[in-house]
Formats: sequence, C-alpha cells, structure tokens
Amino acid sequence: MSQSTKVMEKNKAAVLPRRKISKIGIIGAGQMGNGIAHVIALAGYNVAINDLKKEAYERALETIDANMGRQIAKGTIKDDDRTKALARITFAPTLEAFSDCDLVIEAATEDEELKHKIFAALCPHLKPTAMLASNTSSISITRLAATTDRPEDFIGMHFMNPVPRMELVELIRGIATEDETFATAKAFVESLGKITAVAEDFPAFIVNRILLPMINEAVYTLYEGVGTVEAIDKAMKLGAHHPMGPLELADFIGLDTCLSVMQVLYEGLSDSKYRPCPLLVKYVEAGWLGRKTKRGFYDYRGEKPVPTR
Repeated sequence: MSQSTKVMEKNKAAVLPRRKISKIGIIGAGQMGNGIAHVIALAGYNVAINDLKKEAYERALETIDANMGRQIAKGTIKDDDRTKALARITFAPTLEAFSDCDLVIEAATEDEELKHKIFAALCPHLKPTAMLASNTSSISITRLAATTDRPEDFIGMHFMNPVPRMELVELIRGIATEDETFATAKAFVESLGKITAVAEDFPAFIVNRILLPMINEAVYTLYEGVGTVEAIDKAMKLGAHHPMGPLELADFIGLDTCLSVMQVLYEGLSDSKYRPCPLLVKYVEAGWLGRKTKRGFYDYRGEKPVPTR
C-alpha cells in the first residue's frame, strides 16, 4: 500500500462515527421541540424533553400523540409504533436530568442571548462525551459553540417545520466542529429517515437564506399595496406552484421567527436587501404572530382563516 493510500485510509477512518447515540435530550417543548422528539422516538431512541413548565411538555405529548394518530390514519405507522414511541418520551424537570444523554438538541426560541444562557446552564451537567446541537434556523453555530465547554462537539442540526413531514435536515459545522462529531451527527440524522444538506456557517444557512427574503418581499408587496393577502398567496400558489402562499407560510412559521431570521440576515450581511419590512415589524409588535396567536396575515379565530388586510 502506497503512502498516499495509507493517508487516505487513515483520514477516512478518522471521520467515521465513534460514539453511540441512544438517549437524546431536547430543550424546548414547542412546535420544533415536539416535532424533533416525535421523529426521534419513532426511530427507536429514548428522548427526554425539558421546558420551563411541565404543562408545556404535556401539551407537546398531546401534539405528538395527535400527529402520530394522523400517521396511523394514513398508514405510514402502526398503532403499536405510536404506543412504543410515546413510552420512550419522558419529561426532564431540570437540566441535570440530561446527565446521561449522548446528545442534547437545543430547540428554544430564536434568540441568541437566550441560547447562550441555556448552554451555560447545561454544560456543567453533561457527560464528557456528550454532543451538543442547536436547531437554530439562522444564528452562527461558531458563536453558539464558543459559549460552551465543547465547541469541537457542537453542531447545527436544523430540522425543517413540520418535522414529521419534512425530509430535510441542514447540518452546519462551526469552525471548531470535529470531523467525528459531524460524522456522528450525520449518521444519527440519517437513522431518523431524514436527508441531510450540509451548509456553511453563514447567516440563515441555505433554506432560510432563500426562503425568508422571499417571504419578506411578499410582505413588502402587501405593504406597498401591490396586492392583497389573498392575491399574493393565490399568485404564488397558482403562478409558481408553491404548496402554500408566502404569507400563509409566514403565519405557519411564526412572524416573530420570520423577523428574527431577517434581522440576523440584515445585521450579519450588512445588505439593505435584507431589511425587514416595516409591516412585518408592526405585526410582531402587535403580537399578531400567526397561527400560534390566532392572528397574523390571516385571522384564525373563526371556522375559516380570513385575511387581515
């Protein structure tokens, strides 16, 4: 065997997963957290969910149960699969409960300062071999990793919403992320039946770098009176064959999340084309955040969603 072949074989071996993942902790029982727990538990892993209140965990479990019920109705899983998966999900009352986890995924609100506080509180309770991941949709993985005691074992693991239905997970390496951490994360995500796309650590990565400016432009189109909510969504659904109109999609994502991502893009890339639309800012200031608050670009309080503009 030549020297170059030996080096290639050595490098290949170096990037194989060496850690076994069997128990996963999830911080945040919201829309993303419960969706991630759903797919992980169905894949046969034990999952512990932490949130500030146990009521949030209980609501998450109800959502997971209902969503699995829909999968049973469609024939994609069996009733026995749901029973076993739900039994694998437990409540973690404190971060200390993650001491035996092999991987902890942070799925809290898209707020960098909050995430820093979470990681600072979490790290002292983790075992030395535990990996950390953030489900952030836009924030620098390098910056988040730098606030922990294990930047080499930190990675971005951005699941798409809704997690049980969407096939893709973006994997984002920070500057310090080790090859073995990346290999282990990739193997784990693929074991969930998901497909990975590797993104560089730039603001909003790939999906949201493209998607959120489109949504922001749709809000500008509404703000400037080019079209109504209904006309804009109809145009993109029928004219571009999108399954959801951009304003309907914004409501589904959460207007606060849309604004956070646009702010990350605007501040991180210093380009005026990413300036958040003033109308988006106004809706967030009003607390009209979309489906989760029953009002956004549509009003969801009646039997049928009605445009608010």
